[in-house]
Amino acid sequence: MGINRQRLFWLSVLALFTASMSASLRAAVASSLKAQWIDPIAPIAAGELIGAALGSAFLGFSITVFVVSALLDKLHVRRVLIGCGVAFLIGTTLIVAAGTLASGMAIYHLVWLGMLLSGIGWGFAEASINPLTARLYPEDTTHRLNVLHAWYPGGLIVGGLAGVFLASILPWQAIMALVFIPAIGVILIAATTIFPEPPKAVSDRGMKDMMLEVVRRPSFFIWFGAMFLTASSELAPGQWIDVALSNRVGMRGILLLVYVSALMFVFRHFAGRIAGRLSNPGLLWVSSLLAAIGLFLLSQAQSPMSAILASTIWGLGVCAMWPTMLASVAERYPRGDAWALGLVGSAGALASFFVLPRLGEMFDQAKVEIAGGPEAFTRLSGAALRTVEDAAASQSFARLTFVPLTLLLVFGFIWLAERRANRRAARVAEGVA
Repeated sequence: MGINRQRLFWLSVLALFTASMSASLRAAVASSLKAQWIDPIAPIAAGELIGAALGSAFLGFSITVFVVSALLDKLHVRRVLIGCGVAFLIGTTLIVAAGTLASGMAIYHLVWLGMLLSGIGWGFAEASINPLTARLYPEDTTHRLNVLHAWYPGGLIVGGLAGVFLASILPWQAIMALVFIPAIGVILIAATTIFPEPPKAVSDRGMKDMMLEVVRRPSFFIWFGAMFLTASSELAPGQWIDVALSNRVGMRGILLLVYVSALMFVFRHFAGRIAGRLSNPGLLWVSSLLAAIGLFLLSQAQSPMSAILASTIWGLGVCAMWPTMLASVAERYPRGDAWALGLVGSAGALASFFVLPRLGEMFDQAKVEIAGGPEAFTRLSGAALRTVEDAAASQSFARLTFVPLTLLLVFGFIWLAERRANRRAARVAEGVA
């Protein structure tokens, strides 16, 4: 039996779907988890603690994708994808069973660890499926990576809708446990699928040459830093939106994430073709502009309609960022192979690991300041408490706007530099002709 590209591609899709469904469910149950287990323990720092717990998934992702990308061909893609499913099974179990297994702050620590393991599962997925897809479709990398990553918002949609519509009939722990279904599917399919051997060029070069490709070309680190900022514009707000905006805009914030994910799912099927006409840096510049406008409007939204409008602009901005960044690195640094892709992926995850707790900290500081001090805040309840937290949420989102504004400068510089280089090359070719 030979290699089945379609089966391998759809296995990659399922692994990414599992990761995104887990992320969406974590965001959907975060408010309930915070109210049941964290608010009674640490009411003043509850925002920072839930932000840190959500962020631990990105720490797990970052470490895993950094290490596994370097060792992918030694570990073998099959084993890595089986590890992906196992990590999600164990991590999700710790999250849903923490209240049974522990008490007090130990519950929080188990939740943190469970989310870390879920992030490790995501890291196993990204470290394997991105280079696998690039190797399977070298002639159409940007389009195929965008189609693959269209299923990340696909998982967000399923998880988000489950979190909303099952909340009235199931406890949040049962909703979170839905991750078990696709995780088991990843394990079973990976164990029964034939995987290709790594390209001979990759095997001959080895790890040293992949590292040299990155070190010898300093421009790679511009893309590394840009990935940190693009992920801060996309992933961190997505995880924070339900906690911060649900009361303020008059609808569940997770529904906004579902809506944005639907936009992403559709648009990512066409983003590769748009990049072919505009260029990757050009598409990323336009994306950054829309993301900046959308985040600012989200910080000002106070009704469902204004929130949907803001989410539309933000979603169209961020939907192509992650896969287009990966495709840009794959095309510009081909000798870096899985290592180069893993590095930029880890940069994206580290961004959310640092940004999410900072969002929670800004939220906590703002709510205490607006209330008039810690003691005054602890006395608040009902509508007064919601008013203070709504104002704090607005401030935390507004401060994120500077991230995509910075990217406008970065991608604008790359776009102009590459256009000049292409014009010079065209003139040289005309002269030779």
